[in-house]
Amino acid sequence: QDHLVESGGGSVQAGGSLRLSCTASGSAYRNYYMAWFRQAPGKEREGVASIDTVGKTRYGDSVKGRFTISKDNAVNTLYLQMNSLKPEDTAMYYCAAVRSVWVAAALFGSAYNYWGQGTQVTVSS
Repeated sequence: QDHLVESGGGSVQAGGSLRLSCTASGSAYRNYYMAWFRQAPGKEREGVASIDTVGKTRYGDSVKGRFTISKDNAVNTLYLQMNSLKPEDTAMYYCAAVRSVWVAAALFGSAYNYWGQGTQVTVSS
């Protein structure tokens, strides 16, 4: 059964960097639209970044210029490079995948039907 597994989370001070990885067990994901979402306690899930099958990316307003999404199809892995981290970036981060999605819905979690278990990111001030 195909599934997604995130890694790379941890604790970092404000201004620091982390790189999250999401490894897909099946090669079919290289043909899927993929994204990162996050959810902090007491807050709604937020779309962080998405990438389509040809590498076109979209970002949430709160992370533009600081985060970069990328993927390596050779190793079935999705990445999220997070720089200039802020305390408000603290959340559980999830990767997600879907076979196809309207561009306008690329950062809406309801559009995705495959999810990982999440990895915690904590940024201290």
